[in-house]
Amino acid sequence: MTSARRTLIDPESTPFYHIINRCVRRAFLCGEDKLTGKSFEHRRGWIVDKIKTLSTIFCIDICAYAVMNNHYHLVLKIDTDKAKSLSNKEVISRWCKITKGHAVATKHMNGKTLIEGERLLLDGLLAEWHERLSSISWFMRCLNEEVARRANREDECKGAFWEGRFKSQALLDEQALLACMMYVDLNPIRAGIADTLHSSEFTSIQERIAELDSLDSNTSKPTNPGKPTNQEPELAVDNPLKPLAKFDGSTHLATQSGIPFHFCDYLELIDWTGRVIRHDKTGVIDSKQPKLLNELGIAPDAWITSAKEFRRQYSGVSGRWDAMCEFKRQHQSGKWSKGKACSNALHPSP
Repeated sequence: MTSARRTLIDPESTPFYHIINRCVRRAFLCGEDKLTGKSFEHRRGWIVDKIKTLSTIFCIDICAYAVMNNHYHLVLKIDTDKAKSLSNKEVISRWCKITKGHAVATKHMNGKTLIEGERLLLDGLLAEWHERLSSISWFMRCLNEEVARRANREDECKGAFWEGRFKSQALLDEQALLACMMYVDLNPIRAGIADTLHSSEFTSIQERIAELDSLDSNTSKPTNPGKPTNQEPELAVDNPLKPLAKFDGSTHLATQSGIPFHFCDYLELIDWTGRVIRHDKTGVIDSKQPKLLNELGIAPDAWITSAKEFRRQYSGVSGRWDAMCEFKRQHQSGKWSKGKACSNALHPSP
């Protein structure tokens, strides 16, 4: 039986979540229909543009994404600190970018005096909208509804476009987050539709590498000599959309503001992993292992298996086995948790 989203998503347990959504029927999200010869490649841009737009409105960061032919993957981070810092006017302004808002909220924004009943109504609206602005469920609702409407209008048909509600996996620790991001970024290579990270169309890793290449080609010296070289480059200040979540290099999930790894270490690991997967050399692994695997104590074979099969290894939660069991106990009344052997492989005992 499908679990309620409130049992699967809890920002207090972890801000990081893996999201998957798939098309229904023989629908194409993207790609080319070999039966009719019709191309749907342009729809990939719909997804990327919309998640970037929604990320500027919601208190939710995009850590990784991959848009495939009939499904897409996201790794999202709920920015609880940002949500707590929003003023009432910011809440109204953000929410009115995706809905019509409410006449009472408009009256308040225009500086007009509210009567007591209107103030009470506004307080209730603000509490509701504030909560929704850090809700992955509302983020996904806004994303999927628009894409479904545009696709059905283009296909000249009606009915459900998505297979069902999105599926989510809570990522409880650094190993789970790293393995999931790697799984998402390597989707095109694993599926055999791309040979390199540069050619992995509509993925977050391609976007990050393209940004890095662009900075390298447009300047002959560092734009900020004092900035550590292992940090990810900044987007141009005139970019109207919020950039992808940054790699901040901190060592623990609970103390970080972005992704808890250095960008250069992530690039080294994903390049190494992609080469092994692309050449199908499982078990024949270079003796020089990437830095992150050594730091986290993950065996190469276990890592490669995770990079290939992460989605199938777990159900609604991934992390250290005891943390997974506790998450299930607290949020899903002690339901059975899938993935003990895989979790133990990624989290070797000290």
